[in-house]
Amino acid sequence: MGDGPLIVQSDKTILLEVDHPQATEARHEIAAFAELERAPEHVHTYRLTPLGLWNARAAGLDAEQVLDTLLRFSRYPVPHALLIDVEETMSRYGRLRLEKDPVHGLVLRSDDFPVLEEVHRAKKIAPMLGPRIDPQTTVVHSSQRGALKQALLKLGWPAEDRAGYVDGTPHPIALTETVPAAPGTDAAGGTHDGGGSPASSARAGGGWSLRPYQRVAAENFWAGGSGVVVLPCGAGKTLVGAAAMAQSSTTTLILVTNTVSARQWRDELLKRTTLTEDEIGEYSGAVKEVRPVTIATYQVLTAKRGGLYPHLELLDANDWGLIVYDEVHLLPAPIFRMTADLQARRRLGLTATLVREDGREGEVFSLIGPKRYDAPWKDIEAQGYIAPADCVEVRVDLPRDERMAYAMAEEADKYRLCAASESKTDVVERLVAKHEGEQLLVIGQFLDQLAEIGERIGAPVITGATSVKERQRLFDAFRAGEERRLVVSKVANFSIDLPEASVAIQVSGSFGSRQEEAQRLGRLLRPKADGRGARFYALVARDTLDADFAAKRQRFLAEQGYAYRILDAGEIA
Repeated sequence: MGDGPLIVQSDKTILLEVDHPQATEARHEIAAFAELERAPEHVHTYRLTPLGLWNARAAGLDAEQVLDTLLRFSRYPVPHALLIDVEETMSRYGRLRLEKDPVHGLVLRSDDFPVLEEVHRAKKIAPMLGPRIDPQTTVVHSSQRGALKQALLKLGWPAEDRAGYVDGTPHPIALTETVPAAPGTDAAGGTHDGGGSPASSARAGGGWSLRPYQRVAAENFWAGGSGVVVLPCGAGKTLVGAAAMAQSSTTTLILVTNTVSARQWRDELLKRTTLTEDEIGEYSGAVKEVRPVTIATYQVLTAKRGGLYPHLELLDANDWGLIVYDEVHLLPAPIFRMTADLQARRRLGLTATLVREDGREGEVFSLIGPKRYDAPWKDIEAQGYIAPADCVEVRVDLPRDERMAYAMAEEADKYRLCAASESKTDVVERLVAKHEGEQLLVIGQFLDQLAEIGERIGAPVITGATSVKERQRLFDAFRAGEERRLVVSKVANFSIDLPEASVAIQVSGSFGSRQEEAQRLGRLLRPKADGRGARFYALVARDTLDADFAAKRQRFLAEQGYAYRILDAGEIA
């Protein structure tokens, strides 16, 4: 019996003692295959799930390594049944293989005859299959490649897709990197000025190179053919996409969250690759350009007209050799459906977190591909590539009249009442005064709350109603230091590059969304030119739904090693 930080239990939960000397090392290792469920102060609870184990297997981790981690760090003997279950669950990945047969085209193969027989007899899968060629091989209707992978995952037999990809239309793309990257510099080899954003040296015409982890991520993706790369906000996911494009050297479709993000991608590709403006098209609400590299927004692709999605044909409008899904955890349902028909094209998903609040992680796994690379946030921070962050939960008491209104409100109205409390606005003013002179963001969910805060602290407010041109003007002014404060709604959650932002104050959010919390902290993680850290404040109304949702929101960041300090609002001078 050891004295490790883990207690591994037969119900597939893993308890981690946070204050144990080996806790950090253990957390990094189990995060590769276990999902964090609860993260209170002293003991965190993880769970082993089939999808987590299959993702680990697809990323190159085998059962022996997983079992070694559990045995090495466990305080008590690991239940024998659990060890067997982990080994058997991981062995299910790859027992079925999709391959390309020179005579029969797409086929499903297995060396395990009973497994193939079970699949043949499954009612939802049988219509996707053609004739049996031999005991180990069955023809698959090529149009069913994606749907079959989804169905096999639900059946508990995730298939390894080795069927290859169409080449797409060739188009020369090369990176313009010139110098090796070293820790303490950004992806452009300059000073800390943002992972995926143009760095100071690049703007000045200096050299740059991929960081080591960006290169490994791109190589892992290419070796696997399709899949997802998970990197912290500010770690330069755009550069991983550019490296994959250079490796592919084909026409490429890039799907992004909004028009501002599309233009950031365009600017980055112009700086980091040999692509010219004439080769990059924007397909958004304002512009409809289809070029060798086309950057489209999820919003325009999923816009309905007469019950149809007229712009989804863009996914098939060109012989794309590569499709890049930025912020893949936000992929809308119609894009999932179309992606099922695009399995012959290489697909790269980029994200800071695979957490989806709708529970559709399995569809990302089967349709985009398994996780090919995942870097713990604290590892990237330790290398000096993202800024260190101090997370603070500020607990606020509701005034008596608001507390009574909350107590008597309908359940559906309670969250808004407590999250948009007037007492939070007072705390925001004090925090703004405390951080006078720093680049500061106030982030929230409710527009009337944000409008009042903007008026009180004298800052511009950016919401979904703000035009793209005005958003870009304000973001540019913030980057240049002309605006020191911005109040932003959820439109700034994703893909907005504000390298010098060092303080964020979150006043409200989308209920218990873990990925939103991670993305909002991510606005601060671009390394600063002077090396200083970041401060993230979450204002939470005590003894309300706001506190319950805050605990859930913080789970992903707790898994990444970020511990929230608790402050009472009265402690802020």
